Amino acid sequence: MGKRGKKYQEMAAKIDRDRQYEPMQAITLAKETSYTNFDATVEVHMRLGVDPRQADQQVRDVVVLPHGLGKTVRVLVFAQGEGASLAREAGADIVADDDETIHKIQGGWTDFDVAIATPDMMGKVGRLGRILGPRGLMPNPKAGTVVPADDIARVVEESKAGRVEFRIDKTANLHVAIGKVSFDQKELYENMAALLDAIKKARPPSSKGTFMKRVVLTTTMGPGIKVDPIQAQAMELLE
Repeated sequence: MGKRGKKYQEMAAKIDRDRQYEPMQAITLAKETSYTNFDATVEVHMRLGVDPRQADQQVRDVVVLPHGLGKTVRVLVFAQGEGASLAREAGADIVADDDETIHKIQGGWTDFDVAIATPDMMGKVGRLGRILGPRGLMPNPKAGTVVPADDIARVVEESKAGRVEFRIDKTANLHVAIGKVSFDQKELYENMAALLDAIKKARPPSSKGTFMKRVVLTTTMGPGIKVDPIQAQAMELLE
């Protein structure tokens, strides 16, 4: 482990492992204990009180983070005709309105962060499932990435601005980026508040008992910081 191990131990020593911090304290600590020489990503990891094996207990939705993610988001749109024109006007990086781009993706090219499609293109896009699916890039109506042509501009703009999809994994955990270490505390707090609000709203009616069981804040390679789930649920945008 060498130097990095020592640095990690040093930073981990600043965090009380048995304590559940208030959200703002956790964010301050996350910024203080990030030791990478690049602008690390800040992530929220959550354990939810749902059974992921049950179809009616899935948690999946999207949220637009008020302060974005601090990175350039490359958006690809599968659309033709008017949809393609609207996508270009809204600032889409790649508009796949021909078979050339589809063949390129079939060959393994995925140099983009978000893929959006109009319903009439899903016949072609469906064939790309084995490439796009595992990378989390498959357009999906539930995630709001399969939309009619007249809604394309909004979704492209939101994706560019920091629209984040979240969904539970097989162990009922969520892992979602909320920004960069270089963001100030208020920006990270408001992004986290927006995310938690969206997760609360996505709670399945059939979920019983405590919904947010565990909330941990981390930075790339940095130690985890436990957040008090009750205070996390009460987070609101700061005035």
